[in-house]
Formats: sequence, C-alpha cells, structure tokens
Amino acid sequence: MGAFARLIGVIFMEKLPKTRSGKILRGTIRKIVNKEEWTMPATIDDVNGITAIQDATEAWSATLK
Repeated sequence: MGAFARLIGVIFMEKLPKTRSGKILRGTIRKIVNKEEWTMPATIDDVNGITAIQDATEAWSATLK
C-alpha cells in the first residue's frame, strides 16, 4: 500500500446510521469523516446515528492535535 491508502485510525461505533430499508449510509459517513459538505438523507431511520458519528469524529480529531 502506498501513502494514499495509509490507515490513520479506527473509530468503533455501537450504532451506524441506516436507511429505513437497512442500508448503511457509507457515503454520508465518508463525507462527515472527511469534513465535506453533506445533506441529511430523506430516508434515514434514526438521526442519532449521524450525530454519534459527528461527535466521535470531532473527539477523535481533537486527540490528534
């Protein structure tokens, strides 16, 4: 693996944001972690999963500084 695919860290979550049909919102998670613009999906089942991802990534990035 080259530097473009280097693993910086891992965050373990108890709950992941999913749609009503049960699909994990991987694209939204990727945008949150990469600090990109994202919109709340219309088909989300539980909003608490998104806020948990945001809180965890903010806490994790604060440890890197």
